[in-house]
Amino acid sequence: MADRTTTTTTLTTRPHRTTTGQPTTTNTLTTYLRHLHNKSPNSTQLIGILTLLISGGILLVLTGITLTAFVLGLIFFAPVIILTTPFWLPVATVLFFTVFGFLSLCGFGIAAVAAFSWVYRYYRGLHPPGSDRVDYARSRIATTAREVKDYAREYGGYLHNKVKDAAPGA
Repeated sequence: MADRTTTTTTLTTRPHRTTTGQPTTTNTLTTYLRHLHNKSPNSTQLIGILTLLISGGILLVLTGITLTAFVLGLIFFAPVIILTTPFWLPVATVLFFTVFGFLSLCGFGIAAVAAFSWVYRYYRGLHPPGSDRVDYARSRIATTAREVKDYAREYGGYLHNKVKDAAPGA
């Protein structure tokens, strides 16, 4: 789209006088209208705002119709629902747990395949995402274990020679 340049022209208006000699509000009104005209949105913005308002209104009306239909349907079919509950409740429960179990199985299977794939790539040396954190944690654990072993060697038997203070007569 080509750049649009707007030029503003300053018009000087003489204030209109009434028969009493007092200025009218026409001058301030025209100034205000000119100010609004300079700040008015272009046609693209206006069409966008109108589209937003119209589609929002339509969606609001459809939401109201849907909610009304749901409530009326619930009121109308409540006796049928109550009378047939012993039949469809076990069926719905079995169907729910079947679908839930199948989806859980699929999800856990995908997670297991992804984990095994990551471990395989890690041990092959392909550096999958996050392997630097695993290496850092492994080195920290090894360093801590080495420090504890050295401390135990240096102060060997220190903890075993302490008298138990918790039970003095024991």
